[in-house]
Amino acid sequence: MTRICILGGGFAGLYTALSLARLPWKSSPDIILVDKNDRFLFTPFLYELLTSELQEWEIAPTFKELLDRTNIQFLQGTVTNIDLSHQQVEVNTGNIGRSSYINYDRLVIAIGGETPMQTVSGASEYAIPFRTLQDFHRLNSKLELLEAANRDRVRVCIAGAGTSGVELACKIADRLKDVGRVRLVDRNSQILSNSTPASREVAERALSDRGVWTDLNTKVLEVGDGEIVLDYGNGIDSLPVDIVLWTVGNTFSKIISQLPVEHSPSQKIIVEPTLQVKNYPEVFAIGDLAASVDENGQTLPATAQVAFQQSQYCAWNIWASINQKPLVKFHYIALGEFISLGVDGATASLLGKINITGFPAQAMRRIAYLLRMPTIQHQWKIGTAWFSKPVIELIRRSL
Repeated sequence: MTRICILGGGFAGLYTALSLARLPWKSSPDIILVDKNDRFLFTPFLYELLTSELQEWEIAPTFKELLDRTNIQFLQGTVTNIDLSHQQVEVNTGNIGRSSYINYDRLVIAIGGETPMQTVSGASEYAIPFRTLQDFHRLNSKLELLEAANRDRVRVCIAGAGTSGVELACKIADRLKDVGRVRLVDRNSQILSNSTPASREVAERALSDRGVWTDLNTKVLEVGDGEIVLDYGNGIDSLPVDIVLWTVGNTFSKIISQLPVEHSPSQKIIVEPTLQVKNYPEVFAIGDLAASVDENGQTLPATAQVAFQQSQYCAWNIWASINQKPLVKFHYIALGEFISLGVDGATASLLGKINITGFPAQAMRRIAYLLRMPTIQHQWKIGTAWFSKPVIELIRRSL
């Protein structure tokens, strides 16, 4: 039996597995999905947990639940070695001294990136990244302690004014309200440097309305216990702070950087247009760690949208390679972006031409992401909960 091993259960890995399971196989392959966590995380909705707009079960269903009606096997564990020459993967499943060894006919490397915390002194000790459920719990616990202390002010500094930093700033400002003192720091000359001018303008207004300070052309020199040191270009200042959030950069595990494959300067794996790893046609690399380019040769960003589209092509090309069919080149379509701006706001840029703001953008974002949930069963479960809330609230008020 053909065995397909997929490393990483994020957008790239999970959606590849689900797509493979739906394809018309003459003889069903053995599909194994490996991830260190027991839950999939719909990362674009992670920010909504901070303001209790969404619940954890909605954005982080277990792999067991998602794969229940499929022939996909799930193995929870940490990948400790990838042997490309012998087509074998070693996975530490948590048992002391025991590892699982998986031989494969096709391999998908879709292990997500991590936030680099070693680039600035003190960041790894005192700053909090924000890309996992563990990061949310750590931040939420700290916010709850500060809120319970009835502080006159809660000072939060966010390093990085990309999409993640801007969404965090708005959500935290809405949560803390008058006691919040939120500061957004970025070394660039503008926020959302990869977004459209229209989205940037709406986001700037949202930050201003919430009283968020924005320090541009500013570098973080050091993070300490209760303070942050900033370099404004024309001077250095040390500011008191209660929480530092780190949303800058992307890095990968040593296992990825040590693979005997071609890497880009940022340590991403260089892939062919078919998403196959150079010199290893049985291996595919997608998601954050793949140095994939568009038709103009521009490296694609590490976003859920890119990973989702790659997963469709990757699944098809694996199927084609096994069934002696021609493989297709990955073609990315930039559909646009959604940016959540607090509890009641959002901005949407569709195909880089149509811009929508406010409640319509927020509603469109919710619906679009609902349709991107991994399975129809989970879509139905969430959709039922969302659309029943107004009805339940109306009944409650009328009683």
